[in-house]
Order: sequence, then C-alpha cells, then structure tokens
Amino acid sequence: MEFIKHPQKADWSKLCKRPTKETKSLIESVETILSSVKKEGDAALRSFCQKFDGYAPENFRVSEAEINESENKISPLLKQAIEQARRNISTFHTEQLLEEKRIQTSSGVFCWQKQTPIEKVGLYIPGGSAPLFSTVLMLGIPAKIAECNEIIICTPANKNGEIHPAILYAAKAIGIRKIFKIGGAQAIAAMAYGTESIPKVYKIFGPGNQYVTTSKQLVSLNDVAIDMPAGPSEVAIIADAGANPIFVAADMLSQAEHGTDSQSILITDSEQLANDVITEIEQQLEALSRNEIAKKSLAHSKIILVKDLEEAVHFSNEYAPEHLILAVRNDESIAECITNAGSVFLGDYSPESAGDYASGTNHTLPTNGYAKMYSGVNIDSFTRKITFQKITRDGLKNIGNAIEIMAENEGLTAHKNAVTLRLDYDENDL
Repeated sequence: MEFIKHPQKADWSKLCKRPTKETKSLIESVETILSSVKKEGDAALRSFCQKFDGYAPENFRVSEAEINESENKISPLLKQAIEQARRNISTFHTEQLLEEKRIQTSSGVFCWQKQTPIEKVGLYIPGGSAPLFSTVLMLGIPAKIAECNEIIICTPANKNGEIHPAILYAAKAIGIRKIFKIGGAQAIAAMAYGTESIPKVYKIFGPGNQYVTTSKQLVSLNDVAIDMPAGPSEVAIIADAGANPIFVAADMLSQAEHGTDSQSILITDSEQLANDVITEIEQQLEALSRNEIAKKSLAHSKIILVKDLEEAVHFSNEYAPEHLILAVRNDESIAECITNAGSVFLGDYSPESAGDYASGTNHTLPTNGYAKMYSGVNIDSFTRKITFQKITRDGLKNIGNAIEIMAENEGLTAHKNAVTLRLDYDENDL
C-alpha cells in the first residue's frame, strides 16, 4: 500500500486514477462474443457456456422445481437475513415513487409528470467465487416496486449446471421466476439482442467482471440502455485523529476483498492514525478467507496524508468514490460538503457493508469517478417520466404571444402558425 504525504494539488488527478487493464484485446474478444450471439442465438450461447463455464445447458431457463428446491438448501439464519434486508430495501425504495402532481404554470396551462415503468429489464447477477445474491435484492426489489412488466435474471451456472441456491431463493422471495443459466459477456448479448430462449430487454442492470462491464458498454451504444458505466469497486475513507483504526482497517479490507482490481483509499489529517491503520490491516488481513485477493488489491490502494479535513473533502470530491466513509467526529457537517460520491456512510457504526446488504440503500453505484455525473440505482433507474400538458383556449391566449414571437425569431413559421391559427379560429364558424 502506498503512503503519500501532503501531495500537491497538481498531482491529485494522477492519484485519483484507478487500476487499469489493457483494453484492446478485451474489446476484440467481447465484440466476437456479441457478434456471434447476435447471429447464432442459443447455439452461440451454448458454445460460450461450454468454453467459459464448462457446462452447456439444454434448457437455459431455471425450472420451477430448482427454484422451489433452493429453499431447502440454505440455512434458516440466511433466510431470516435475506428477509430483513428485503424489508429494509423495500421500505427505502418505495418512498422514492413519484407522486403525480398537476402544476398550473400559468392560468389555463396545466403540466404534470407520470412515472412509468420500463417494460422489460434484465438483471445480471455474478455467480463465481462470490455469488452476489444480495444484488438480486438490490436490483429486483426496485424493479418490482416500479412494476416493470418483465424482469429476467441471467446468472452463470457451475460445471454441474447448478446456480447458487441463495441466488434462487432471493429471486423467489421477491417474486422473480424468469431466471436463466447464462453468464459473462454472452449473457449481456442475449439480453441485448434476444435469442430463441432469452427475451430481449430494454435496459440491463448489474455488476460483473471486465468482460461483463465491457459488453454492457458496447451494447449500450446502439441496442439497449444500461444502468451506468462501471468499473472495479472502491471505497474512500475520510478519517480524523479520533477515528478508530480497527474500524478503518476493517472497512479498507472489506473493499479490498471484492477483487484484485478493487481500490481502498484512506484520506486523513493524522499521521498517527495512518500508521495505526497500517498496523491493523496487517493484523486483520491474515484472518480473511480471501486474503490473497485483498493483498493484491491493497498493492494499488493508498493512504493520503493531508493538512486538514477541508483538504480531505476537496480530494474526495475530486476522486468521486463509489463508497465514502466519514470516520470523523463532525460527520454530518462534513457530509454537507460532499458533492461527488455514490453512497456516503457517516460515523463509526455505518460500515460500507451495511449498504452492501441490509440498511436499505442500493449497492449498485457508479465507480471510476462516474459519481461526478451518475446516481446509484434507484426507482428512477427502472422508470421513465412522461410529461403531459393540457391547455385551455384562455391558457393558450396567455402564452400564445410568447410562443409566436419565439418561433418567428427562430425562423420556424409553422410552429408560429400552429398557435396563430388556433387563436384566430372562431368556433362559431362551425
């Protein structure tokens, strides 16, 4: 882990760069997969499943029996945890529904918005070394609340053709039963183009490896919408001298174990705290089941010593982290100064893992600096807002002159006439 003391502002942009991988060959590989699936459908999917997962299903769709059997394959404690998370996520996201409100912008002119669900959405759920059944809840619950008409899940099966039972149980718990045994870039292609077995959707959601991420970006150019650009997961922690180094180290490691390309950043005005955190990381690291992954992630993670918390906030806003933890005494006042972050966690007892699982907020968040211009997944992600207006004759009289003048000055006389002809029309001539 790199320890950088009092960097110059001119160096901040370099320090904010995330780990990168060579992309040319990656894009070429993904383009081959996308093209094959688009042309050959299920046949291409089976070929890629066999090549990458060691299993090529005859029937991609998970059977009702497999979904129902999942309940017997996970512990009662896990079921209870999933249910508690489901309740909290549902509560938080239900409150995001837009209340339809008619607004009279001027006399006789009425405008309003209607929140309308995206009809067909596809959810990608990673299922490798860390099967993310929590992501089923994070994506599936707002999709159900938004009342999307068709919700499908794509997730890879193991070599025995099985999907992790917690993924199936979580889907069953929220009422999603269209689940397909397909992963990787080929799953994104299937949802983007449609095949004999897998329906085409209008928008694709979900995290994944570099192949999944690249395929989402490529299909979004012409064929389908995606939730957001994404990259490896990341956390930044702003901590002062009063922060608990045990907690800070635990938070950095919880992010580091996501993947070898994840990144943890500590920004502090206390050199003593920084040194204590380094000691704690070394002590906690060896007990982790994924410590080899965490070690590789920590190799490109950083501790940055700044002069004060004001500078720490400025650096964090430039970095624009996916997750931001405020381990400071005046956390709420500091939070008011945060302008760029996916999700913010305040105080000693708000670990990032709470947002990953059960507090209620969504863990599908913008990474790689995209928090400067993107929000995390929420109800709006699964809906469109259609605007409506109804104008009376008197209302058109009130705004008609402005419309005519503006249209004429833009050289759009047909626009002007659409108003003029109405206002000059005498209904008694009928």
